[in-house]
Amino acid sequence: MSDHYLEVISLIERLHRQFLEVVKLELDSLRAHDLNNVQALLLFNIGDADISIGELTSRGYYLGSNVSYNVKKLAESGYLTYERSEHDRRSMRVRLTRKGSTLRDRLPGMTGRQIARLGQSQIIETDLANVVTTLQRIDRSWMRSGISR
Repeated sequence: MSDHYLEVISLIERLHRQFLEVVKLELDSLRAHDLNNVQALLLFNIGDADISIGELTSRGYYLGSNVSYNVKKLAESGYLTYERSEHDRRSMRVRLTRKGSTLRDRLPGMTGRQIARLGQSQIIETDLANVVTTLQRIDRSWMRSGISR
């Protein structure tokens, strides 16, 4: 079991990196050269929300220690705006601008094309559902152990 466990961890990491490459290719095809793949995913995950930077990480929308840097860069490029929270002046709230919403609205086409490719690979809905169930069990196990979040 330990070999499979370590392989799952390795696969998750590798799949995440590969997904970021797919996002980068999509950004290139959209001629969106003023942001990177991680920043694009950040926009996608923010969606229509008005959210604090802390919530981005606690909800699992963003992984990494440089969220403030990416928020700043996205604001400089006109994809989002941020301001101090009225209730907690230490907290910054972010939301997408029209430019950010426009790009975010174009990203679901990318996932649609990826899903079509999965079908060509003979991966069916049940396969994905089984993967989700297993990964959720691992997530719950880590949460009980205090490893995650």
